[in-house]
Amino acid sequence: MSHRQLHLNVNLLHSGVYASAWRLPESDPRACFDVGHYVRVAEIAERGKLDAIFLADTPAITDRIDYRSFMSMEPTIVLASVAAATSHVGLIATASTTYNEPYNIARRFATLDLASGGRVGWNAVTTADAAASRNFGLNNVLEHKARYERAKEFAEVVHALWDSWEDDAFVGDKTSARFVDTSKVHPITHRGAHYSVAGPLNVPRSPQGRPVTVQAGGSSDGRDLAAAQAEAVFTLAQTIEEGVAYARDLRARAAAYGRAGDSIVILPGLATVIGSTEAEAKRRQDELWELVPIEYSLARLAGTLQVDAAILELDKPLPDPLPLPANANHTMFQGTVNLARRGNLTVRQLLRALGGGVGHRIIVGTPEQIADDIEAWFAAGAADGFNLMPDVLPTGLEVFVDNVVPILQQRGLFRTDYASTTLREHFGLPRPTSRYARRIEVAATA
Repeated sequence: MSHRQLHLNVNLLHSGVYASAWRLPESDPRACFDVGHYVRVAEIAERGKLDAIFLADTPAITDRIDYRSFMSMEPTIVLASVAAATSHVGLIATASTTYNEPYNIARRFATLDLASGGRVGWNAVTTADAAASRNFGLNNVLEHKARYERAKEFAEVVHALWDSWEDDAFVGDKTSARFVDTSKVHPITHRGAHYSVAGPLNVPRSPQGRPVTVQAGGSSDGRDLAAAQAEAVFTLAQTIEEGVAYARDLRARAAAYGRAGDSIVILPGLATVIGSTEAEAKRRQDELWELVPIEYSLARLAGTLQVDAAILELDKPLPDPLPLPANANHTMFQGTVNLARRGNLTVRQLLRALGGGVGHRIIVGTPEQIADDIEAWFAAGAADGFNLMPDVLPTGLEVFVDNVVPILQQRGLFRTDYASTTLREHFGLPRPTSRYARRIEVAATA
């Protein structure tokens, strides 16, 4: 039986996960508009042998840009620059299934996968923001279930397009004047409820076959999409018990689709604040927290819960009951409410626990404490690894790479060097053959 290996990505949230990160002395306020910043963070991640960098995205302004930095630039274009400056670290970009067409996404990510030598992943999201819907001619966000139905078909079409070239379709034989073996390039002829796509794609397969498909939904619909289509999942869990329950549920759903339960890499979000002593780490957390205006934190919490900020009283618990919003981000809503209820927190205490609006679990401590926590979750089966969200970038990632990664390596949990060059291999995922090649092989042996 092969040794289980920890996986670590960095969620490259511009200046850092804290809203106040851009205000620290070491931070560059223009970082979110500077491709060089993303390249520098990726180079640090590669030095630490991390699996991948991950870029979130929303095609709209959804945050308080009068106060904080934000995800601004289109992620696949940023990652093209990062690909040119790196050689091993994986490159995962977010693209919406609601505000794109399958052919465009398939082509864009297949091109980036070729350009990077097979290091790319696509994080498929349905996008619940009303501001984004208005940028694409819609007055309202599509209903939750409808978004996920479209997303499932969207992913099916993208995967078919990525498979439309067999691995050996390109010939390039100058003597015979044969460039492509067209018998190995296949139309997909998709006709579905939402999409009609003829295919084939006009981009051949990459060294890893096709980009890794990633998904980040925690709702029942989101889990079902992940179980059917995803190879890696970014999730939210505040306790080991929540992480274990999520993993069991997702693997059971995957099995119902005829997939092996361990065919999906589960990566909860983990925000880190690291100091040489616990007291130093807590002082850094206090500094970051005190730089976040309370009105910003309240507005962000109200947005997550889809309520009027006026009903949130700082020194009282959250209102009870809080109905699940019809079309908001169910993952962030449920994680936030669970955190508040479990600790019987006041709104003020909840805001601090959330880091002023982070949402994911925050761990504050020494490198050894961070490593102990990661090992405990990994050993319990609550995670296959983590989507790291350093407090400040790039300094928070440098501290993690220089001080936490060596501890994980000494414990035999994390690689000391890359064993391969593709994202699929970093994640321990098989290289898929083209579905059309499989059909031909089956027909030939029948």
